Amino acid sequence: MKINNTSINKKNVDEVVTLYGWVNKKRDLGGLIFIDLRDRSGLIQLVVNPDSKVYEVASTLKNEYVIKVSGKVVLRKEANKNLKTGEVEVEVQKLEILNKSAELPFDLNNMTALEDTRLKYRYLDLRREELKNNLFIKHKIMQSARKYLNYLEFMEIETPILCKSTPEGARDYLVPSRVNKGCFYALPQSPQLFKQILMMSGMEKYYQIARCFRDEDLRADRQPEFTQIDMETSFMSEDEIMSITEGLLYNVFKEVKDIEIKLPIDRMTYDEAINLYGSDKPDLRFENPIFDITDNFIDSDFSLFKTIINDGGIINALVFNVADKYSRKDIDKLTDYVKTYGAKALAFLKYNDEFTGSIAKFITPEIGKALKEKLNLKNNDLILIIAGNKKMVKTSLGALRCKIARDLDLIDKNKYALTWVTDFPMFEYSEEEGRYISCHHPFTLPKDVNSLCDKENAKAYAYDIVINGYEAGGGSLRIYNPDDQEKVLSELGFSKKEAEAKFGFLLNALNYGCPPHGGLAIGLERLTMILCGTENIRDVIAFPKTTSASCLMTEAPSEVTEKQLEELHIKLND
Repeated sequence: MKINNTSINKKNVDEVVTLYGWVNKKRDLGGLIFIDLRDRSGLIQLVVNPDSKVYEVASTLKNEYVIKVSGKVVLRKEANKNLKTGEVEVEVQKLEILNKSAELPFDLNNMTALEDTRLKYRYLDLRREELKNNLFIKHKIMQSARKYLNYLEFMEIETPILCKSTPEGARDYLVPSRVNKGCFYALPQSPQLFKQILMMSGMEKYYQIARCFRDEDLRADRQPEFTQIDMETSFMSEDEIMSITEGLLYNVFKEVKDIEIKLPIDRMTYDEAINLYGSDKPDLRFENPIFDITDNFIDSDFSLFKTIINDGGIINALVFNVADKYSRKDIDKLTDYVKTYGAKALAFLKYNDEFTGSIAKFITPEIGKALKEKLNLKNNDLILIIAGNKKMVKTSLGALRCKIARDLDLIDKNKYALTWVTDFPMFEYSEEEGRYISCHHPFTLPKDVNSLCDKENAKAYAYDIVINGYEAGGGSLRIYNPDDQEKVLSELGFSKKEAEAKFGFLLNALNYGCPPHGGLAIGLERLTMILCGTENIRDVIAFPKTTSASCLMTEAPSEVTEKQLEELHIKLND
């Protein structure tokens, strides 16, 4: 059996060992040849003496050659504290080149290559310590989750990958059926319907490390295919499901990072999150909440603000103690930034015993006094103000809050801030579709089924776990009464015929003794990103896609032959 490099230490001195691996680096010091041998576990130093039988072969080695060596373990003259094996080295007695390497497209020990190059040669990129460690952390998260859920007597059950296309959510990836002409499977956006069916089947506690697929625009924390730690339970309350999730996260943080998170995890409602932070996934590693200062300007002479207030709008502000760091030119750049979120302008004030700034002339002594008290102002405070409709104001200031914190390095990168966001809206208005759609999905249990007609204010038993500004997971209680499910689908605009066509199997199952149930799914890649300290989801996936949903290594997606298209009864438009 192969010996791992990092299992060798001073206890093995004078032993003869056989090791395998890649040449990470070779240093020829005009006599002695030093080789850093790398395997999955890490590095160990080899030394080849000038009078060795293998010296000539060792001289020909290049980076990434695959070799087998045998030799005696000896103590190093000077220990390398940066290596696990830094106290010892191996004096090579036998050396065999198992395979040579072509000239490398980039230096694995000096990471300056473009990401596209690294993705094209992903098999080389994955040899780097950083990516290997990321995948190992992901592995440990899955093992920890399985161990915890198995202990709680959850059953791991697989659900189909080829399933029925259903609406409400991102676009489905469609798979044509060769056997059933003109029909398509869909790849699952989540196991949602199947895990509910499992509860109706009496499984009571289910989990799965589930692969999911969504055909949507990509970004740094999103991929077309991803993995969820997915779970569902019967006969449990919202609090019980959240408590189980907290235990899972506690174990993961402890076993993967040796960090003990505080339990129970704090909670805030969706409305509180939006009002204070402008986001349903607030980053709580820094303070600086959003302040509502609408009331302070009711009697102002500033006509623009008065018009906005009279039209039902709001005036909100952020405060950062950084006035000396922002020139007018800098604030103009912030104005351009918030305009991308719909804001028409960004007003500002600076406070140093008195107010200066773009709207300072409208700050009467009375308004100034009220602002100082409400905002708890200190000298050098910068007050950034947006006025308008609530959604735009909150979204713009929420994004600006995070941008300033990033730009000024105000975020403690070693801190993990966790919170639950609860009581989500049942519906949200889609400008694109011109109608209300489900905020989570159409099977979420409403707080009050009789209030569904008030779509703007209807709330759901839905909850997200937020970590460091990322939605790490989310779930809800599910509708288990067939009449309530019919009402929800009706409010979403589905006729009985349409509902039956799309969700018939679920609706039928509801009629046969469906238990109260609910669940949650944690995004494995996002949780891994957070624990690895990276902001790029591609860093925690072995073979990721680019932002154009393509794989540079395999050149997928690719064209297929005419014969394949004919078998699938597909004809392409020119």
